[in-house]
Amino acid sequence: MDYVGRVPAPPLDRFIDDIYCLTGVPSHRWMNVPPMPSAHLFVNLGGPVRLRDSDPSVPSAVFTDGWFMGIWTRRFLLEYPPRVRLVGAHFKPWGLSPFVDGPVTELRDRWVPVDAVWPRALDRIRNRVGDLASATRTLRVVEEELRSRLADAPSRGLRLVQRTGGRLETSHGVVPVSALADAAGVSGNHLATQFTSHVGITPKRVARIYRFARLIVSVDALRPVAWSELAQEAGYFDQAHLSREFRDFTGHTPAEYLALRRRFPAEQGFPPDSGPMPADGFFTSPAAP
Repeated sequence: MDYVGRVPAPPLDRFIDDIYCLTGVPSHRWMNVPPMPSAHLFVNLGGPVRLRDSDPSVPSAVFTDGWFMGIWTRRFLLEYPPRVRLVGAHFKPWGLSPFVDGPVTELRDRWVPVDAVWPRALDRIRNRVGDLASATRTLRVVEEELRSRLADAPSRGLRLVQRTGGRLETSHGVVPVSALADAAGVSGNHLATQFTSHVGITPKRVARIYRFARLIVSVDALRPVAWSELAQEAGYFDQAHLSREFRDFTGHTPAEYLALRRRFPAEQGFPPDSGPMPADGFFTSPAAP
């Protein structure tokens, strides 16, 4: 597949890491996506996309239009169609809050149709993009829609979450939450309440996801991996702690993950986000719906 992405212009860049367009034939139909420090917007301009929760009690979903996803605390499986045409946005953990009405907690570990959040927006985006628009044109249309949806004045609580969340982002989740609360002049309980309201999860859990994201991008599959050193650099107690996180976040051991990356290297030209990994034909295959 071809990936074209860019960081949106201010002020959207305070809330969105990138807007991107995926087109073409996927190398792998199924992708295993671990928790990452992002909420998502997807607008599907191609064939149906299937999403399966790693929680077997949650029914799978098929998307033909567009959907929002809040931050996820467990992995999920994504099945691409034979040919992909998809535009999306990676929001920062707190980034979805100023674009939607209602509590973000309702989007945690969930997906909802775009039109349920932005009525009639999907038809407007599709009509403006058309069938033959370039990736550049498609990204511009989605960026303009996002700009029109951004709240004029973010709430006071969101500003607090944005400041402290930014420290978690730059530190890759290693700053103690107590230090964040002290620096902000608020109690730990107040900070946790604001994070839950604007992110959907507590700052401690956000830190855990950032820490794992750093670990994932630190793995160089072309070289021998010193897991104990990586564990220390990423802020884990020890290698056993790291191994438990791998199991929880990916369904694989570190050794299995490394073998997977060596068998299926990341595609050239894609962003430096090594979190999603092929799920078809290796270790486990998704159950039939």
